Amino acid sequence: MGSPRKIIIDTDPGQDDAAALMLALGSPEEVEVLGITTVAGNVPLALTTKNARIVCEFANRPDVKIYAGSDRPLKRKPVSAEHVHGATGLNGPELFEPTMPLQPEHGVDFIIDTLRREPAGTVTLCTLGPLTNVAAALIKAPDIGPRIKEIVIMGGGYFEAGNITPAAEFNIYVDPEAADMVFQSGIRLVLITLDLTHKVLTLKHRVEKIRALGTRPAVALAEMLDFFERFDIEKYGSDGGPLHDPTTIAYLIKPELFAGRECNVEIETSSELTLGATVIDWWKVTNRPTNALVLKDVDAQGFFDLLTERVARL
Repeated sequence: MGSPRKIIIDTDPGQDDAAALMLALGSPEEVEVLGITTVAGNVPLALTTKNARIVCEFANRPDVKIYAGSDRPLKRKPVSAEHVHGATGLNGPELFEPTMPLQPEHGVDFIIDTLRREPAGTVTLCTLGPLTNVAAALIKAPDIGPRIKEIVIMGGGYFEAGNITPAAEFNIYVDPEAADMVFQSGIRLVLITLDLTHKVLTLKHRVEKIRALGTRPAVALAEMLDFFERFDIEKYGSDGGPLHDPTTIAYLIKPELFAGRECNVEIETSSELTLGATVIDWWKVTNRPTNALVLKDVDAQGFFDLLTERVARL
């Protein structure tokens, strides 16, 4: 095995974001977390930043560097999702005031500085929330675009079009202008859609296997998932809800669990009816060039086995 892939995780925790952070922190042989940047999304920035610190402390990793980023979308009013994640964004376990420090540098500046410092083509961005920080970094420092190895994005959908509106997935909908900029950037993109994450369900036996590990991080994650899934169980009538964000990290660790195809993806930014829609040319009916590897299929049990194994290491 070669050296671990260097990543920056851009996130708006969120219980599923917490699962992604734990998966990454439990996988040091595959991914090296250079830092975590936070963005307003599931809850406002103050809470997403606090929650990232709480998750790192749950995971026994207070050494991780966390940077607060953008507190609102590029051009629009903030939209949040407390109805899904609860008032704290991490409802479920008993929470606490984190003691690990927040870095003084702005998250956008950290992204820029890191990409300029590290050798070109060695840093991957993993985005678990709205793409505001990434777009703001590209606006402020256009030179960083060619230096990014890849951006792995949880967002959008095609067959499963939307979860915040009939047409749009939450992360893209919150800041469609930022998403549009990223998808037009020419940077190598991997898009993990709702079509895939709706196959990764927190079935009761899967959550119980995590809880049975008995460790503080495992029990905390199981309690987060207990709360998180209740919304989707009611919404979709399924046994468990989709576990969206950790699929981005799992793809970097075990890409063989995933399948998809190269597509053109465009972001709707003007229609009131379909704002934030990801227009994915899955069947290649246009002549638009491909700009993203769109992942639609996954070995769901293989994914949960990986998540459970890595949370057990924390």
